[in-house]
Amino acid sequence: MTERPAQRVPNRHLAALIAEAGFSNAGLARRVDQLGLEHGLDLRYDKTSVTRWLRGQQPRGTTPALIAEVFTRRLGRRLSAQDLGLDACAPVYAGLEFAATPEEAVDIASGLWRKDSGSHAELRKIAFTPAGLVVPSRDWLIGRPDERVGRGADPAAARIPAQGRVTVPRQRQIDREPGQRVTSGDIAALRSVSELFRTLDEAYGGGHARQALVRYLEHEAEPMLRGTYGETTGRRLFSAAADLTRLAGWTSYDIAAHGLAQRYFVQALRLAQAAGDRPYGSYVLVTMSRQAVYLGHGREAVQLARVAQQGVGSGPPPVVQALLHSAEARGHAVLGEVRAATASLVRAERALGAARPGDDVPHWARFYDEAQLADEFGHCHRDLQQYRASAQHAERSLQLRAPGYARSRLFCRVVLATARLGLGELDQACALGAEAAQQAMEMRSVRAVEYVRDFERRLEPYRDASAVRAYRDRVAALS
Repeated sequence: MTERPAQRVPNRHLAALIAEAGFSNAGLARRVDQLGLEHGLDLRYDKTSVTRWLRGQQPRGTTPALIAEVFTRRLGRRLSAQDLGLDACAPVYAGLEFAATPEEAVDIASGLWRKDSGSHAELRKIAFTPAGLVVPSRDWLIGRPDERVGRGADPAAARIPAQGRVTVPRQRQIDREPGQRVTSGDIAALRSVSELFRTLDEAYGGGHARQALVRYLEHEAEPMLRGTYGETTGRRLFSAAADLTRLAGWTSYDIAAHGLAQRYFVQALRLAQAAGDRPYGSYVLVTMSRQAVYLGHGREAVQLARVAQQGVGSGPPPVVQALLHSAEARGHAVLGEVRAATASLVRAERALGAARPGDDVPHWARFYDEAQLADEFGHCHRDLQQYRASAQHAERSLQLRAPGYARSRLFCRVVLATARLGLGELDQACALGAEAAQQAMEMRSVRAVEYVRDFERRLEPYRDASAVRAYRDRVAALS
């Protein structure tokens, strides 16, 4: 006897929300398609698709999350796929959400770590979306500090609310039982590991140990965040977790997993909020601004840098202020805004000039020195096609920069090569470019490769010159 297909139950939750939002079926489909485009998806839903959802058909893949986001934006309150009567979707697709509470922030971030630590190659294909920068930066700027992040010794009280929670399998807790007290030593270990991975990233590229970093977050940081701690320890714990999460985003960015990196940055921003660390939140926004510059979104880069400046005011040390102003300058330079870029660079230079040896500089800003400022000048002048100034600053940066900053030195060498090319110094440009190409092959950094490729595209008008032919022969011999 042939089995009859199961009868679908009408989705009354979705119907009620459609009515509340004032959508037509076609209007909802159109908005889902538009949101899909923001994420690099070509969905092509129509009013018939929505009719099927109302009759009980479950949309597949990322669509439940997109539908929930459409209603969230329309109604001004956070709605999940389950609220719409739809099947839950992978947590990573909610990764652009700025969580309402520290508990929810832990759920979203840990869901991202867990998904990324597995063999989910699709995560690295998620598209970067400029629209996804607006809400998190706004919520960070205007959001109130979290009143409480501590988790009590009573296991029942310490348990994160089950609603919307991603359950942690028992075997993933390794040596730490749920509710175990977090100590200062635990946090010191997180900080030490962060410095280790930061050093590896700068020397060998983001692809070298990225997966090890993500697994560390999953197996060590998450159990701590779900453990037991008081307010002071909790703030320090969230700060350390934010730093590691930002670094996971930075290494993802370096291998061109831009949508994934964007999600890590948003979650790092929220964890920094829970830590009550506004200066570090501004640093996360600067990181997001730098990614936007790299991807050619200058306007968004400027906005992020300005939000960072507004969020911390005039309180940070001069070094931090210099970092914030130079990030804004990079955005202006990509847009070709000479006057605005120059003004921001001047502010950065003045701020760094006001720094004193005894200043209390956060650990994450200690890299910003005269070499880094010269590098920023070199990049900006290159983007503004002011090649003589670019060459002068790039040379200075290379003279001052420590050898351990291998990737930064590579980038600066390419900037110098581009400036020499712009000045018509073809032989010098090709020699510098060949050195950078050799270094790029020794790193696991897509950005390093892209810097070299950008230089090679600029060489194309001179492809018949003997220096360019020699360059191509030299690079070909490296592979």
